[in-house]
Amino acid sequence: MRITRRKVLIGVPAVLIGLPVLLILIYGVVPVPVTPLMLMRDAPMDKDWVSIEEIAPALQRAVIVSEDQRFCTHRGIDWTEMSKVLDELQETGAASRGASTITMQVVKNLYLWPARSRIRKVIEIPMAVMMDFLLSKRRILELYLNIAEWGDGIYGAEAAARRHFNVSAKDLTRNQAARLVAVLPNPLERNPANPDASTRGRADKIAGDLYRAPADLWGCL
Repeated sequence: MRITRRKVLIGVPAVLIGLPVLLILIYGVVPVPVTPLMLMRDAPMDKDWVSIEEIAPALQRAVIVSEDQRFCTHRGIDWTEMSKVLDELQETGAASRGASTITMQVVKNLYLWPARSRIRKVIEIPMAVMMDFLLSKRRILELYLNIAEWGDGIYGAEAAARRHFNVSAKDLTRNQAARLVAVLPNPLERNPANPDASTRGRADKIAGDLYRAPADLWGCL
């Protein structure tokens, strides 16, 4: 069968646009069986998918307060934070923080690889915009809380709550939720059940921020 240039010009963009949309829509309705990170770890996995209704509001809100305070208002990308990071890069040559939103982290964890690279960001940004357009904020947070890594082979809020605090995710207290979120930058090195001074300080800050935060931070849920 002859493949014309016109077919290629139409077909390639259609695949590049259609495949990400299809992948996002699939996980918009079904639980995630495995992620690239889980496969890369090549270790026994403890994970148990639960609906967002079975996850304590304290944990949902702690993630938003700590990771992405504009989650309910941005469209997948927090351009305000992105601009600050780019300005810092331009001025100092390095960034002291990232600008990844919860949506961007879900895209990375579901479809991409964990190592930082410009190529990954080029893919991640448009996919995050598409995900925000196609899925509800509630579903995006549900995905995040079910695939986040919370220790060696521990994935998702339910497994994390059971392994670290011997409770279900729906019964987590505010302080337990804050400790879980406090280890997210480095869950393999930090233990929420037995935190070091740095992790404890970070958890205390998250708990305090959670107490003081206005309800509209999570109004989209």
